[in-house]
Amino acid sequence: MTSHHEPVDPDHYRKAIGRLATGVSVVTTRVGDIDHAMTINSLTSVSLDPVLMLISVEREARFFEAVMERGEWAVSLLGASAKPIASWLATRGRPLHGQLDRVPHHRGDATGLALVDDALAEFECRTVSTLDAGDHTIVVGEVLTLAVGDAPEDALTYYRGAFGRLR
Repeated sequence: MTSHHEPVDPDHYRKAIGRLATGVSVVTTRVGDIDHAMTINSLTSVSLDPVLMLISVEREARFFEAVMERGEWAVSLLGASAKPIASWLATRGRPLHGQLDRVPHHRGDATGLALVDDALAEFECRTVSTLDAGDHTIVVGEVLTLAVGDAPEDALTYYRGAFGRLR
């Protein structure tokens, strides 16, 4: 089958896909004594048997090499009050060292990775497979541990290029 359509404009695609409201999470890993973290909205539940989830990581991001080397990562689902944390960890070019100094966090029991305090839920994962997809890599992880927060907080959302909240 031959397509005669023009290629989709990436900026137009970004605008269109921005109409999909998503939750916002922070994903972390650690190599040596350096914590790596980034804000994501590309988190998907994959399977219940075994329990798997996936993240999509831009291969040019500093986080990519770190998560590929470590093979473990942790996810914190953010509540609406964590908007400043999400904004900070989405800032391109922020200093690598000490980027979690202003983020209240604790360490996961299974991996020792950073998890954001007071998250709506948290997960520790071990990478089980990867798939290159354009300029990103899909990283599938087995969930090793999880915890559900008990604060009745609104969820932090991302819609049309801006943070919001969902009750």
